[in-house]
Amino acid sequence: MNRKLWRVFAGLCTIAMSAVCISSAHAQMSEVKEKPRMYSYVSFWNIPRPQWSEMAKADAADQKILDKAIASGTIVGYGNDVNLVHQPDGSTHDDWWSAMSMAGLLNVLDQFYKSGSTSSPVLESATKHSDSIFVSRYYNWHSGSWKDLYTHGSSYKLKPSAPDEAVETLSKNMIVPLLEKMLADGTIHEYEIDTEAIHTEAPGTFWIFYLAANAEGLDKVNAAVRESFKSNPLGGPAWESLVDFTDHRDYLARTSATYK
Repeated sequence: MNRKLWRVFAGLCTIAMSAVCISSAHAQMSEVKEKPRMYSYVSFWNIPRPQWSEMAKADAADQKILDKAIASGTIVGYGNDVNLVHQPDGSTHDDWWSAMSMAGLLNVLDQFYKSGSTSSPVLESATKHSDSIFVSRYYNWHSGSWKDLYTHGSSYKLKPSAPDEAVETLSKNMIVPLLEKMLADGTIHEYEIDTEAIHTEAPGTFWIFYLAANAEGLDKVNAAVRESFKSNPLGGPAWESLVDFTDHRDYLARTSATYK
């Protein structure tokens, strides 16, 4: 997504949530509430290109464990991604699952270790590997299973001077209402706003992810953001005051996903 669009987009949230915001903004804020914590375990892999077909087979083999976990309520969603914008040191693939407790995440991880799938030949061929555990209080999805959709992600680092409630402010006032609208009309199938539950990076980074129903959905979300700042053109400086853009990154992948 265009970096300037997200700058203005989030800046609008800050202004509207300030002490002098109008009553209608307060009403909108009250409609968005934090949800129970949702945790996500993500394994990132840099797989040599000749092994990509084997990675697809490994993902299919893992589905039995994941389908059983989702049927029992241990997890609420799972999927895998193939990165579309490659970087020399970046991942090519990732696998993930989400649960409403840390125990749910780790119980599934334990099943993978016991099954031996974590030491499969294709994973051992990886030139790099890392894991992350995220937590979200703002998320929603459609129930179902999909293949070859598009996941868009953006990461942002808050400035040291940003208030503790900065992510909450941005989420409640603008990001969630806009993405809920996209979810309702079928443009996207899922979204979440994440921070790290286990800090492998310095605190202060947050991520906005959404799962577009098709390539056109990416354009529709961009258009919705553009429309937001056209009608509210004062947000840029406020967003600049919260976020250090030297650490901003975007992510785009083809995704297969299942949500309960």
